[in-house]
Amino acid sequence: MSKNTLEKVELMIETINKIHADFSQDYFDTGRIEKVNLSKTIARVPYPHITKYRLNLHESINDYLIKNKTGFLLQYYYRVKTLESIDDKISRFSENTDQYPVNNWLNDIFGARIIVNTAEVDAISEQLDEWQEKYGLKNWYYRDKDGYRGLHIYFKNKSNFYFPWELQVWDEKDELSNIETHEKYKRTFV
Repeated sequence: MSKNTLEKVELMIETINKIHADFSQDYFDTGRIEKVNLSKTIARVPYPHITKYRLNLHESINDYLIKNKTGFLLQYYYRVKTLESIDDKISRFSENTDQYPVNNWLNDIFGARIIVNTAEVDAISEQLDEWQEKYGLKNWYYRDKDGYRGLHIYFKNKSNFYFPWELQVWDEKDELSNIETHEKYKRTFV
């Protein structure tokens, strides 16, 4: 793997982390909206708090991406989760008797994705513990379930008041199967 690609991925992680912090501070730390601790269960996080955040993010994310475009030297894809997808996720996790904190499962209202080769995925994996410490990432893991494979990296800037964001790193050999799996399991609400 080229050191250049690893440096570009690190810059992307640093940039997403910065955008997440900037957006979250602009949104939550201005005093214009009430802060809600997202380490609580869904019963204690008002639905309008989630939907207003999603709408504000949807309307302004491109401004933040444009202002920080030098951090994206790799081709990437992104999306802001649809309200229908959020509703589906809330429904699934509300039924769970263990009731996990909202910031543990509603951690991808913003999601970005890059696709690299196998050696690059391995090299990125080897760096993630260091990057987690360096950039204060929430956590990361490698998912391999039901034909879907990819690294998931989460940003929350050490605040339980900020909704986490996600970066997925896919191996190019898994691209088509991941898309098929996503269509099969993640879009059941459509």
